[in-house]
Amino acid sequence: MKKIIFIAIFMVSWAATAQISLRGVVKDSIGEPLEMANVIALDTVAKRISSFGFTDANGNFKLDLDQNKVYNIKISYVGFKEISEFIKTKSADISKNYTMFEDNMLEGINIVSKMPVTIKGDTIIYNADSFKNGTERKLEDVLKKLPGVEINAAGEIEVEGKVVEKIMIDGKEFFSGDTKLASKNIPSNAVDKIQVLRNYSNVSQLSGVQNNQNRVAINIKLKEGKKNFWFGDITAGAGDSPDTGLYLFQPKLFYYSPKYTINVIGDVNNIGDVVISRRDARSFGGNFQSQSPSNGTNINIADAGIGFLNAGARNANRIETKLSAVNFSYSPNPKLDISGFLIWSGNSNGQRNINNIDYVDPETPDDLVDNQTSQTSNTGLFRFSTAYKKDFNNQLNYNVAGRFSNEFRTDNVNSRVLSDITESESSTPFTINQDFSYFYTASEKSIFALEVKHLLQDEDPFYIASLENDPNNNEEANREDRDGFDDAAETLGLDRSLTFYDLEQDRRVKTNQLDAKLDYYYILNTKSNLNFVAGTILSTQTFDSRFFQLGTSNVPNPTIDGIDDAQITNDTEYNFSDIYAGLRYRLKAGIFTITPGFTAHSYNSNNTQYGTETFKDTFIKFLPEFEVVAQFKRSESLTFTYKEEVNFTDVNQIARGIVANSYNSFFARNSELINANFHNVALRYSSFNLFNASNVFARISYRKTANQVNRNTIFQPGSVVSSNTSINSPLDNENFNAFGRVGKTIKKIRMSVGGNFTYNKSYQFINSLENTNESLVRGVNTSIGTNFTKAPNVSLRYNLNFVDQSNTARPVDIKTVSHVPSINFDAYIWNSLTVKSDFSYNETRQEGSVINSFQIWNATLAYRKDRDAKFEYELVGSNLLATGSEVSVNQNIVSFNINERFILPRFVSLRVRYQL
Repeated sequence: MKKIIFIAIFMVSWAATAQISLRGVVKDSIGEPLEMANVIALDTVAKRISSFGFTDANGNFKLDLDQNKVYNIKISYVGFKEISEFIKTKSADISKNYTMFEDNMLEGINIVSKMPVTIKGDTIIYNADSFKNGTERKLEDVLKKLPGVEINAAGEIEVEGKVVEKIMIDGKEFFSGDTKLASKNIPSNAVDKIQVLRNYSNVSQLSGVQNNQNRVAINIKLKEGKKNFWFGDITAGAGDSPDTGLYLFQPKLFYYSPKYTINVIGDVNNIGDVVISRRDARSFGGNFQSQSPSNGTNINIADAGIGFLNAGARNANRIETKLSAVNFSYSPNPKLDISGFLIWSGNSNGQRNINNIDYVDPETPDDLVDNQTSQTSNTGLFRFSTAYKKDFNNQLNYNVAGRFSNEFRTDNVNSRVLSDITESESSTPFTINQDFSYFYTASEKSIFALEVKHLLQDEDPFYIASLENDPNNNEEANREDRDGFDDAAETLGLDRSLTFYDLEQDRRVKTNQLDAKLDYYYILNTKSNLNFVAGTILSTQTFDSRFFQLGTSNVPNPTIDGIDDAQITNDTEYNFSDIYAGLRYRLKAGIFTITPGFTAHSYNSNNTQYGTETFKDTFIKFLPEFEVVAQFKRSESLTFTYKEEVNFTDVNQIARGIVANSYNSFFARNSELINANFHNVALRYSSFNLFNASNVFARISYRKTANQVNRNTIFQPGSVVSSNTSINSPLDNENFNAFGRVGKTIKKIRMSVGGNFTYNKSYQFINSLENTNESLVRGVNTSIGTNFTKAPNVSLRYNLNFVDQSNTARPVDIKTVSHVPSINFDAYIWNSLTVKSDFSYNETRQEGSVINSFQIWNATLAYRKDRDAKFEYELVGSNLLATGSEVSVNQNIVSFNINERFILPRFVSLRVRYQL
């Protein structure tokens, strides 16, 4: 053991002394330090970059060099003459300062382009090849290796903690609406540069008068050989699993030229590879990004569709996916850009969940529910966009997007309390979004921005439920001797003489909303400007529904406690209007950008029930806002924001007739609901330091909500069936959230440490009694990994999460701890063999006892003759340990749940990829 320790100490000492440091300061001709100058050391023998770095705010730089070698030191900075000097290293560190002189010829720009990372203003430029080791196949594989870039659990790209809103290819937007289509499909070998555009604004006229520090986009620069030619790949495969044969066919083809582009993505598989989930499809392409700040009014247009479960490899036991997608852009002249896409997505999946439910209400019996679900969703998406820039002073945009769906869901449920239940739902909703905007610079001091949005939505969910019934035990004195649904059936006014309770419900919800606003920016001087805004939101919604029982002439006559005059039909019209005006003042003072402002609103909402009952609410509201940004350095800032907002519900919450959410939950709305008020405070810090190869991100936020729309849940005595109604909470809800992450790169080792803290306090009402619900979540996540370009890479992660949940209706708190260590390995061997493997272990504990643990192991082995080979052969295995299910623990407002979800079994497939 002593020998081993001695050898380890010797190796560490040798590694520490095998290199020397070159340090110095870079200044301009008048002695001012130059921040973010590029400093590189070229190995004169190997003819490659041996070390690179950047100067900090004081002009300091540091390079790690090998001993006894000759290097060509090059220093470049836009607008200055390049410095080129040869030095020979020995065994001692070197200190040397440099002075740069102005040069409008911008020499050295070619050297800069070869740097692994460069910064030009608000743009970070990554040279993709500098981060590849040969195992990458898609853009996502490269993004994961870039300092400051993360792929979150939802598959979204984050830069410095901010979600990237769009990806462009050579300046052309790629399938606007979802960055995952780009990250998971664009071939990594086509990528030359990855440009991260911070403080992004796609309207150049507004970039100087707005704060865009929370907006980030990415532009991918293609390699020269990929332009004016078709490129991409086609993958086909087959395999085996315990239950069925496997198949896969994925063509992904791309064509880019200066004038037009075409992208084609196809996918047919049953291996659980979901390109666009139903959740993605429902938000895809129609969320047009406003170019002016939010004006404080939120309207929650709820999803009235069926309760479709999102499906993935970790929560479904069967997934079949079909996708056809075409994206195009065309620029007939430099002033006009036309783009759009057509997508058809089909998804069929099966899920099984066994849920152990412990209800908060002590009088409600606990339940064990085994739910087997079969779902099918077919969705068509389209988008058409035009951007016309007559000149720098005039820009006109028009976008239209639509979604048309046909969805089905069937559930076979076994409940310990309610016995066997069958449910089915279907829906054919559609949504059309339109957006028109015009930006006009009238003079050097005046800019106008007009934006108009229109939403048209139609939803028609249809629900059927069938529950077993023994008509002979309805009146048993002992409630436990009756069927679990009998008392609820009596409350709902159903015919209890049938052997089945066959319930049906149809709904129709229509939404028509217009949002228009005009911004006027008046530039006072180079440091300040005023923003005047005026606008309106006009919304009309209708809600019609009918709840009835099949097999009987009996018309249900509900008599539900807490719900007066309950009806089985709905005929509701809800109209809302907001007319507002506001003012913002933006001032730059030193490192600070200060933006105080306010908007004044005149609100008018009214709803009519059954054509006769009308509830109106009219009021005026003043909403203040404040933001200050401290820009310490180019890549270091601190932002404080405060904003008051008003939140309005939609027609789904105020239509007061009975609606069946499910077989055990019936809902009657409240026509007299009023708006909720939000007070939001946030503090955000971000730093991207290329001098010491570190990035830091932290965010603290606090929200206080008054008049929050909550529910009063009333359980039938001794039953798991509940009726709910909406109410405005008389007490304020609170939420505090803190999150931070520190990343550091030392040579080829990347490390990061992150933490999160969330405190949430809310009030709920069960059987009309107030309960206080508090949750405290703390988590730590760490990672360390290598980033070699010519050696295998290994990364280790460890996530630790603590969740404490308390409710005043419970005598004890529920404390849960989860541990998730994981390891990833990838290697490119002999310039032909790719090996990838990932393993994770999940363990959940309560009160020191393990209540669940499972392991997931996936692996890939791929062979190609060399990097430029057209064909590649892959052997892919997923869930190789044949883990059958996963368990999650959570608590909602009425119950504590331990949910076991069954997942895809072991899949092994052989695939062939052909690269164009």
